[in-house]
Amino acid sequence: MNVFSNVIGSFDFTGDCMNDAYQFLVQHHLPAVAEHSKRVSQEAERLAKECLYPEHKAAIAGILHDISAVFPSAERLSVAQELGIPILDEEIDFPMLLHQKISKVIAQDLFQIRDLEILNAIECHTTLRKNPGQLDLILFVADKIKWDQEGTPPYVEELNRALHDSITSAAYCYIHYLMLHKNELKVVHPWLSEAYLDLEKRVSF
Repeated sequence: MNVFSNVIGSFDFTGDCMNDAYQFLVQHHLPAVAEHSKRVSQEAERLAKECLYPEHKAAIAGILHDISAVFPSAERLSVAQELGIPILDEEIDFPMLLHQKISKVIAQDLFQIRDLEILNAIECHTTLRKNPGQLDLILFVADKIKWDQEGTPPYVEELNRALHDSITSAAYCYIHYLMLHKNELKVVHPWLSEAYLDLEKRVSF
């Protein structure tokens, strides 16, 4: 697709998804995103092992979840439109949220990922969604544990306690934290609200 021409450039895709994704981000002068993605990949792999889920799938989802960072935030709305991605009003108001959907398309089209569980997890790693699959939950929680900001996440101790119960409880714990601070959010994404109501029915928190 033409929308990818500039970001591909002369990059040589070797077929080694883990290394290619890392180097792709580094080539675009995004070493911090590359390191964050690596940490999330490793954490997703750890959580997958605990959940008896295929670790290699979790690792791939983790390394690719933020691959759309190669497109600056200011371009993400137009990129999503060109890719034909369905766009919600909240994503128009805060285009950063589109990065999860764009990452899914990049994973599929540039990195040749065909596994729907991996693609779906990437697509909702920031907001989650109702009726999440196991990998959706694993990647969502891994991304929140290994967040991309400085310092220690203010919610992480409570999240780790919830994780002793289940990955579902950990996901709910994080969304519950967000909802307690929703006045600080730019927007409340509908998928996040739906996930909150859905998980609330499943956990005792």
